Amino acid sequence: MSQNHISAKVNKGDLLTAALLRWAPLLAFLLCTLPAPFYFLLRYFTASEEVGVYMLLMLVSLAAGSAIGLIVALLLFLFRRHWEKKLRERLAVDGITTAELRWFRQEMTLAERRALKQIEGQNALLADAYRETLATRLTATHVIKNSKREMVRIERRINQAAHLQGAARDTHNQELRADHLRVERVMHEAQNYGAEAETRLHMIEAAASRSASEEETQIALQRLGMTTGQTPYALDAARLERETRLQLEDELRNDARRLGQ
Repeated sequence: MSQNHISAKVNKGDLLTAALLRWAPLLAFLLCTLPAPFYFLLRYFTASEEVGVYMLLMLVSLAAGSAIGLIVALLLFLFRRHWEKKLRERLAVDGITTAELRWFRQEMTLAERRALKQIEGQNALLADAYRETLATRLTATHVIKNSKREMVRIERRINQAAHLQGAARDTHNQELRADHLRVERVMHEAQNYGAEAETRLHMIEAAASRSASEEETQIALQRLGMTTGQTPYALDAARLERETRLQLEDELRNDARRLGQ
């Protein structure tokens, strides 16, 4: 699959917003900095009296505009980072695909970006395998991060439940601990997926460094288990996370109903 294919989860509005936010900091800086100094510069060349005043005003407006432009550009840059983070979280919910890797370059290591660029220029088959494995590694990382965050929430609820009174407290506590164990199991599975994906990445890098032929590449991919008949690890990890999240939401709603009775 080509990396340039557009993901079905990214609509035209997302692409337009990304393009605008990419250029917005620079455009904002220029718009805040240049108009006033340019106006006073024209007045400096066209005025017959007090030309020094216009030169002074040009310098002052240039300094003030630059300061304002930097602040606006910084705010737009921070907003772009926040927007891209939210987009990555949305894309990672049901597994990262190779078509979506362009949005996750910030989460790749420098070595992974270099290796991907090098392999793409050497061998198309290995490049596809590397992108698929890299998507798996990134998905596993998101699952681990979300699982840790969910475990903290459950632990907080367990501490809050300790102060409850009544017969339902023990049952509620047991359910929360069961949820904690389930999320912990998902996190451990994601850690295993991530570790295996990193191993595969190193193996693909080693195969690419040997400049393997197409036939040798097919054999290497079969040994790595990268055949199309297998379910991608990214989708497995995402499925586990999605099932756990739905179960937790159902159980939390049931807990809320019981506590309200």
